[in-house]
Amino acid sequence: MKKYGYLLIIGLVVVAGIFVINAPPQEDKTALDPKQSSDTETTFARPKKSAHYESNTPAHESILAAPPINIVIDFNFDLASNSSISIVDTNDIEYGSGDTSVDRNKLALRRSMSHDSPDGVYTVNYNACWPDASCHDGSFQFAINRSLGEDYLDLRNRSAVEIKLSDIAFKPARVKVSAGTRITWLNDEEVTHYVNTDAHPSHTYYPAQNSNALAKGEEFPLVFDKAGIYPYHCSAHASDMIGSIIVE
Repeated sequence: MKKYGYLLIIGLVVVAGIFVINAPPQEDKTALDPKQSSDTETTFARPKKSAHYESNTPAHESILAAPPINIVIDFNFDLASNSSISIVDTNDIEYGSGDTSVDRNKLALRRSMSHDSPDGVYTVNYNACWPDASCHDGSFQFAINRSLGEDYLDLRNRSAVEIKLSDIAFKPARVKVSAGTRITWLNDEEVTHYVNTDAHPSHTYYPAQNSNALAKGEEFPLVFDKAGIYPYHCSAHASDMIGSIIVE
């Protein structure tokens, strides 16, 4: 009986082997899974800082939920009027709008960006020129990803919005509003706060969004008319108290 049992087992193994050999090839599902086969991570080139460079907004490697209203680069030396900024996508298409300008204090260089700029990675190439006619170039990158706007509190179609300064935070910290909305910041705690546009400590991205010191109960109102993103912070708590506004 044992002999017949062994023969039966051997026969079953042979049949199973034939079935496996003749079975149709299995589909490679791993190669078809976009989460595994596609690289969704945004990569950036190394920035180049010119002489006397201090900071820039947007910051290098930042990923924004909407196009910036302008590109601003800060320096610690007087700029000449022939300084320039170029904003290009990965296809080298220019998205800078209007001319490059030098701020009145001669320490910030800025250029507007098209509000309908598509999602993707952008390279900012700049040429910072000094009164002695010498020029120094630099570059940095940032990206736009509108899907990040889904995490913003949607307060569009309202004429007025209030943001409280409480517990060392802006509440709400990220809001989406319509163009023409009046936003009022109210300090709701004993700690003194500020509302300051990026970057810190130059505060040059959108200078109108710079308040005086706000004691408890004091307010800072501002109407936002231009579409784009407005990153800001409290200069007294710059690393912890951060906010962002999308205007549509």
